[in-house]
Amino acid sequence: MKKFLVLGILFALPITAYLFFASGKNNFAKLPILTENVKDVSSFETAGDSSISFQNKISVVAFFGSNLEKIKGNTFNLDQKILEKYYNFNDFQFVIVLPESAREKTQAYVQEFKKISESSKWKIVYSTPAAVRDVFESLKTPHRLDDNLYTPYVFIIDKDGNLRGRKDDEDSGIVYGYDSANVAELSNKMNDDVKVILAEYRLALKKYNEERKLENK
Repeated sequence: MKKFLVLGILFALPITAYLFFASGKNNFAKLPILTENVKDVSSFETAGDSSISFQNKISVVAFFGSNLEKIKGNTFNLDQKILEKYYNFNDFQFVIVLPESAREKTQAYVQEFKKISESSKWKIVYSTPAAVRDVFESLKTPHRLDDNLYTPYVFIIDKDGNLRGRKDDEDSGIVYGYDSANVAELSNKMNDDVKVILAEYRLALKKYNEERKLENK
């Protein structure tokens, strides 16, 4: 009985993963590149000793400013509708880019939020207002940061440091970022696009591994 159960699980897991990623409207199409060479945050300060980078990770990037109440509301929406589904993917990360003035309050909030979320997996970087703006401006989007360095829009950056999004969205044409204050937009458009980019990299990895096997025969 145990043998059949194990075989059933091994058979079902790949199918489940396929259906999960294929459920996106774009299926296995590539998510378009909108901006190349987004400025990295590897020189920014972090809560620990290790640096954080956009390179070699699929990153959801947020600029939530120095107003803690906005940080709370937007991260809660993201966590519930997007992030909790993808925390276990090793090549996925959530990066919050903040001014240094927000450090103390934000770290206390992260500890508090651990009671209901895996907030320990959030990657938070801090720097000067000018440096935060430099990273944001390198995205080259029509969105703007307010005086507190806040925008509700969050962005998908690929492993090569490129901004991904939509070029032919039925509602707004080009989608550079996703409004984290809009639960419907997170649940539908952003969730769909995160699935697409994760599937894209997994298919590329599968193809690479198959080619390596052929070379080694």
